Amino acid sequence: MPADFNGYWKMVSNDNFEEYLKALDVNVAVRKIANLLKPDKEILQNGDHMIIKTLSTFRNYIMEFDVGKEFEEDLAGVDDRKCMTTVSWDGDKLLCVQNGEKEGRGWTQWIEGDEMHLLTGPERRCLFFPHVSLYSILTLSSMK
Repeated sequence: MPADFNGYWKMVSNDNFEEYLKALDVNVAVRKIANLLKPDKEILQNGDHMIIKTLSTFRNYIMEFDVGKEFEEDLAGVDDRKCMTTVSWDGDKLLCVQNGEKEGRGWTQWIEGDEMHLLTGPERRCLFFPHVSLYSILTLSSMK
């Protein structure tokens, strides 16, 4: 059975993002804004149908797909390109391959314990934790 990605995930680290964006020829203004953001991910998974919402104070991006089926992805406002995208299972990992004018694009996403990892390219790694409210933390700590 594939991993369950359902939930709301808060980004806690984003390593080598500036270098990653430079390699993709993203313009300097967008790079500077993107580096200030810590987007959250809301993932809704129903079998092999997934909706991944990347949410930030600057811009939101919604990706809806069926695992294993190619679809046209419009990345207007992200890096302003269109590509044919396929997301598939590789064990418990989600593997995304994007084919278009820029080759070698995509990402891998997986869960280890309570952490969700996102790898885009060989050098950029993001780490997300499940969203837990301050109320939940205080309530759990008072129960100890």
